[in-house]
Amino acid sequence: MGPPGAGKGTQAKILVDEYSIPQLSTGDILRSAILANTPMGQQAKEIMARGDLVPDEVVCGIVSERLDDEDAKSGFILDGFPRTIAQAEALDEMMEEKGIALDAVIVLKVDSDALIERIRNRAAQSGGARADDNEEVMRNRLEVYSELTKPLIEYYEKQGNAKSVDGMASIDEVTAEIAELLKK
Repeated sequence: MGPPGAGKGTQAKILVDEYSIPQLSTGDILRSAILANTPMGQQAKEIMARGDLVPDEVVCGIVSERLDDEDAKSGFILDGFPRTIAQAEALDEMMEEKGIALDAVIVLKVDSDALIERIRNRAAQSGGARADDNEEVMRNRLEVYSELTKPLIEYYEKQGNAKSVDGMASIDEVTAEIAELLKK
């Protein structure tokens, strides 16, 4: 968990390789739907291009269906979900219904100005392939994160599941810190 551009996807992919469990990235699922030009993809494209969040019922439905897939039976990594208290409560309910327990919530702590610079670099390296890789959209996403998603840290801290990591460290250092937290 952390703001957009914090490295959630990067760290999730590392954990996928380490633990041989799937990464359930709502962003990747939505981008795939956009590329496939599905009705949901068209709706998501417009919303994501503005930097806004896709409605909870769509995201929760995608996640619930994905948790039922065979490859998620041994565990999974949620990447980019939940993003709101309502989504977290829905996740708690769906996990309880499915008999699944949450092991940990890793919170990547980062500096907003440094995130803008990361997005500039990512856009330059990818040739601007992602519609959400620009400063204006990023600033909007950070504002949306601050208003809606940041309260989740408190939500998971109250449950005793939130574990903070310095997301400004190198990829290898962040990976090592996450590995230590997961051992506990």
